Amino acid sequence: MLNYQDTMALMRARYSCRGYDADRQVTPEQVAQVIEAARIAPSACNRQPWRFVVVRDPQRRAAMLAKSRPAFLEAPVLIVACGLTDQAWVRPADHKNHTHVDLSTAVEHMCLAATALGLATCWVCSFDVDAVRRELCLPDGVEPVAILPLGYAAKDHDVAPEKIRKPIDEICSCETF
Repeated sequence: MLNYQDTMALMRARYSCRGYDADRQVTPEQVAQVIEAARIAPSACNRQPWRFVVVRDPQRRAAMLAKSRPAFLEAPVLIVACGLTDQAWVRPADHKNHTHVDLSTAVEHMCLAATALGLATCWVCSFDVDAVRRELCLPDGVEPVAILPLGYAAKDHDVAPEKIRKPIDEICSCETF
């Protein structure tokens, strides 16, 4: 079992990489390990309202990102995290669908697993949704929520930038807001 310090070190090591080494490939085993991290992620009522599409084909990746996020085309793998809203738990009190909550947990599990494997990632949520839907032949009811570039950081992007975080007293209160 990991101790607190090791777990915190892993979380601090994870960063949003925006430059990848296009010459270093990610093995199928590494991709499988990253996907396994998503598979074991918790979800509301264990519904697991997700599907992950691994995209290696350069033409397909370009069709999805060339117009909106070309900098991420250097990553040899894209993992598209899709939400299955019809399968998600819905909170009875206000009808809040938990697809995005559950999917966010799974994607962050993938980011941490990738970091532990020496790989780099970045949450990409700003992209051409229609292009992704078209390239992946997504059926109705399947929503592309995030794209996770996966690869080795380029030399000039291989160090996590300083993270500016709010102090605890600005993000946490006790008993009331």
